[in-house]
Amino acid sequence: MDYATLRYAVSADGVATIALDQPDSRNALSDELLDDLLAAFSTARDDDAVRCVVLTSTHDRVFSAGGNLGGFAADVPLAHKHAAIGRFPALFTLIGQLGKPTICAANGHVVAGALGVALACDLIVAKEGVTFSTPEINVGVFPFMIMALIYRNLGRKKTSELLLLGERIDAHEAERIGIVNKVVPAEQFDAAVADWAGKLARKSPLLMKLGKDAIYRQQDMAFEEALDFLRAQLALAFATEDIQEGVRAFFERREPQWTGR
Repeated sequence: MDYATLRYAVSADGVATIALDQPDSRNALSDELLDDLLAAFSTARDDDAVRCVVLTSTHDRVFSAGGNLGGFAADVPLAHKHAAIGRFPALFTLIGQLGKPTICAANGHVVAGALGVALACDLIVAKEGVTFSTPEINVGVFPFMIMALIYRNLGRKKTSELLLLGERIDAHEAERIGIVNKVVPAEQFDAAVADWAGKLARKSPLLMKLGKDAIYRQQDMAFEEALDFLRAQLALAFATEDIQEGVRAFFERREPQWTGR
């Protein structure tokens, strides 16, 4: 697939890579880039050959500089701005409901709205030396659109610290407070991302979708409601051929052959 602002490719083992590719703007999240991200993730969702999606950047230092500040101050009707920022919740929802595991390969600095895009992914692998920040308050804005994602991943006090002070934190601090799953030296980064992506792509696509959908849906349920929902999902999993194959393969000490049924 050809996109104006990003690169999209699918490997033989079912890993789709979406790479932000607007180095001149440091991958600022313009309307065009967000539209391309929505289209690329939709393509990955609808392609049965895709088992895992990796989101990364072609920039040598920056994953994304965040929202397009020029657009924030543009002299256009408020209704137009309101419609434009609808791309952010649409993208976060699409990634959450993708039905396939996602990895953000943070190979450069993750700034402002880009932190929301990264946190929408299931896992984040960060290259050593990368920083994370929500500096919107420093230019008279506030990270409203990504606040819900940050609060669902971090503790309240640390979230408030990020949002109110607008200061950078390094990758190791991001790992300590729960933004990042793993920090990897630069020379090992690509291999580490490929290792996790390959492992995810080898899981049952059907059970992965059931599990991913359950993670997304139960996160804001009341406890007893969540238990009832998850009980139903487990019963549904019992009815699949893949769970039978997985158990047989375990006892026969072989790799399972998934059918997706």
